[in-house]
Amino acid sequence: MYRDNPCPGETTHTEAPVSDIALVLRAAEFAAHKHRNQQRKGSSHRPYIGHCIEVARILAEAGKVEDANVLAAALLHDTVEDTDTTRDELREQFGPVIDDLVAEVTDDKTLPSQQRKDAQEAHAPHISAGAKVIKLADKISNVREIGVDPPETWDVKRRQEYFAWAARVVAAVGSINPELERLFASTLDTSTRILLAQTAED
Repeated sequence: MYRDNPCPGETTHTEAPVSDIALVLRAAEFAAHKHRNQQRKGSSHRPYIGHCIEVARILAEAGKVEDANVLAAALLHDTVEDTDTTRDELREQFGPVIDDLVAEVTDDKTLPSQQRKDAQEAHAPHISAGAKVIKLADKISNVREIGVDPPETWDVKRRQEYFAWAARVVAAVGSINPELERLFASTLDTSTRILLAQTAED
């Protein structure tokens, strides 16, 4: 950590407290363990943890998010939905703030797929600011990946439907982080262009 007193004219470097860095790294380690046997559905079989790290990176890099709780929750955002992790476990390991953030972006897997999608769209305006930026970053990551490395069983129509639904969810989130909103728009445009180009080739 930079704690020196700089000479006149020198730049002061401000780093995150060690406790914040440790929290984010603990979340990354926990998520890596929970997703250790999972891969994304594209032909590259990307390790699932790569998606979680990308969501957190998008928040920090593009969204300029510095809240360690939000970054940790981004790393953990799929643990309850897609692994054997329970909310009690998250709360014990990371506290109520992170547990609540993860809960806000977790789908109810007992519902059919379309109902889960409808629920995301309906709930998006009402979740916390931290959950909203996680949802935005998640949609950016998913739209990008579906553009370049879609699930192997997804045809053009299903990819188009996902893009349209993701755009509706982001619209429902509302104005929360202009940089993330611009990145989503550009990512959606790029992935749509890729899909159209592939369709033209077929």
